[in-house]
Amino acid sequence: MDNDTNLRIIIVEGRTDKEKLRLVLDEPVEIICTNGTLSDERLEELLAYLEDKEAYLLVDADSSGAKLRKMFNREFPRIHHLYTQKMYREVAATPAEYLAQILAKAHFAVKDMPPPPV
Repeated sequence: MDNDTNLRIIIVEGRTDKEKLRLVLDEPVEIICTNGTLSDERLEELLAYLEDKEAYLLVDADSSGAKLRKMFNREFPRIHHLYTQKMYREVAATPAEYLAQILAKAHFAVKDMPPPPV
Protein backbone atom coordinates (compact mmCIF):
# COMPACT_ATOMS: atom_id res chain seq x y z
CA MET A 1 0.00 0.00 0.00
CA ASP A 2 1.12 3.52 -0.83
CA ASN A 3 2.09 5.97 1.92
CA ASP A 4 0.87 9.14 0.13
CA THR A 5 -1.88 10.46 2.43
CA ASN A 6 -3.29 12.74 -0.29
CA LEU A 7 -3.89 9.89 -2.71
CA ARG A 8 -7.49 8.79 -2.94
CA ILE A 9 -8.19 5.08 -2.68
CA ILE A 10 -10.70 2.89 -4.46
CA ILE A 11 -11.35 -0.55 -3.01
CA VAL A 12 -12.44 -3.24 -5.47
CA GLU A 13 -12.86 -6.99 -5.29
CA GLY A 14 -10.45 -8.30 -7.89
CA ARG A 15 -7.54 -7.75 -10.25
CA THR A 16 -9.76 -7.46 -13.34
CA ASP A 17 -11.76 -4.70 -11.60
CA LYS A 18 -8.52 -2.88 -10.88
CA GLU A 19 -7.36 -3.23 -14.49
CA LYS A 20 -10.69 -1.90 -15.78
CA LEU A 21 -10.46 1.19 -13.55
CA ARG A 22 -6.89 1.84 -14.70
CA LEU A 23 -8.22 2.06 -18.29
CA VAL A 24 -10.63 4.81 -17.25
CA LEU A 25 -8.85 6.87 -14.58
CA ASP A 26 -6.73 9.84 -15.62
CA GLU A 27 -5.17 10.61 -12.25
CA PRO A 28 -3.07 8.72 -9.72
CA VAL A 29 -5.38 6.63 -7.55
CA GLU A 30 -4.45 3.75 -5.31
CA ILE A 31 -6.65 0.74 -6.08
CA ILE A 32 -6.78 -1.96 -3.42
CA CYS A 33 -8.15 -5.43 -4.17
CA THR A 34 -9.94 -7.39 -1.46
CA ASN A 35 -9.83 -10.57 -3.55
CA GLY A 36 -13.48 -11.13 -2.70
CA THR A 37 -13.20 -11.40 1.07
CA LEU A 38 -11.19 -9.98 3.94
CA SER A 39 -9.88 -11.86 6.95
CA ASP A 40 -10.26 -10.10 10.30
CA GLU A 41 -6.52 -9.44 10.35
CA ARG A 42 -6.46 -8.01 6.81
CA LEU A 43 -9.52 -5.89 7.58
CA GLU A 44 -7.86 -4.41 10.67
CA GLU A 45 -4.72 -3.58 8.65
CA LEU A 46 -6.80 -1.99 5.90
CA LEU A 47 -8.89 0.07 8.34
CA ALA A 48 -5.75 1.37 10.05
CA TYR A 49 -4.30 2.29 6.66
CA LEU A 50 -7.51 4.07 5.57
CA GLU A 51 -7.79 6.06 8.82
CA ASP A 52 -6.63 9.41 7.36
CA LYS A 53 -7.47 8.79 3.70
CA GLU A 54 -10.37 9.44 1.37
CA ALA A 55 -11.64 5.99 0.40
CA TYR A 56 -14.21 4.74 -2.10
CA LEU A 57 -15.77 1.31 -2.48
CA LEU A 58 -16.72 -0.03 -5.93
CA VAL A 59 -17.71 -3.68 -5.82
CA ASP A 60 -19.79 -6.07 -7.88
CA ALA A 61 -23.60 -5.88 -7.77
CA ASP A 62 -23.94 -9.34 -6.23
CA SER A 63 -24.09 -10.98 -2.80
CA SER A 64 -20.30 -10.79 -2.28
CA GLY A 65 -20.34 -7.08 -3.08
CA ALA A 66 -23.31 -6.52 -0.77
CA LYS A 67 -21.48 -8.32 2.03
CA LEU A 68 -18.40 -6.09 1.57
CA ARG A 69 -20.57 -2.95 1.51
CA LYS A 70 -22.29 -3.99 4.74
CA MET A 71 -18.96 -4.70 6.40
CA PHE A 72 -17.49 -1.33 5.36
CA ASN A 73 -20.66 0.50 6.45
CA ARG A 74 -20.22 -1.06 9.88
CA GLU A 75 -16.43 -0.79 10.24
CA PHE A 76 -15.62 2.36 8.18
CA PRO A 77 -18.85 4.36 7.79
CA ARG A 78 -17.19 7.34 6.11
CA ILE A 79 -16.27 5.33 3.02
CA HIS A 80 -17.82 6.65 -0.20
CA HIS A 81 -19.89 4.08 -2.08
CA LEU A 82 -19.78 3.89 -5.87
CA TYR A 83 -22.17 1.57 -7.69
CA THR A 84 -22.28 -0.23 -11.00
CA GLN A 85 -25.68 -1.13 -12.42
CA LYS A 86 -27.11 -4.54 -11.54
CA MET A 87 -27.46 -5.35 -15.24
CA TYR A 88 -23.64 -5.31 -15.54
CA ARG A 89 -23.29 -7.34 -12.33
CA GLU A 90 -19.48 -7.08 -12.16
CA VAL A 91 -17.25 -4.02 -12.13
CA ALA A 92 -15.00 -5.69 -14.71
CA ALA A 93 -18.02 -6.26 -17.01
CA THR A 94 -19.22 -2.65 -16.72
CA PRO A 95 -18.60 -0.66 -19.91
CA ALA A 96 -15.65 1.73 -19.56
CA GLU A 97 -17.87 4.63 -20.61
CA TYR A 98 -20.26 3.95 -17.74
CA LEU A 99 -17.40 3.57 -15.23
CA ALA A 100 -16.08 6.92 -16.43
CA GLN A 101 -19.45 8.50 -15.62
CA ILE A 102 -19.52 6.93 -12.13
CA LEU A 103 -15.98 8.10 -11.38
CA ALA A 104 -16.47 11.58 -12.86
CA LYS A 105 -19.54 12.10 -10.64
CA ALA A 106 -17.26 11.33 -7.68
CA HIS A 107 -14.83 14.01 -8.98
CA PHE A 108 -12.15 11.67 -10.29
CA ALA A 109 -10.32 12.71 -13.44
CA VAL A 110 -11.20 10.27 -16.21
CA LYS A 111 -9.98 9.76 -19.73
CA ASP A 112 -12.15 11.00 -22.60
CA MET A 113 -14.65 8.30 -23.42
CA PRO A 114 -17.56 8.28 -25.83
CA PRO A 115 -20.91 8.38 -24.03
CA PRO A 116 -22.43 5.00 -23.25
CA PRO A 117 -25.15 3.77 -25.59
CA VAL A 118 -28.63 4.77 -24.53
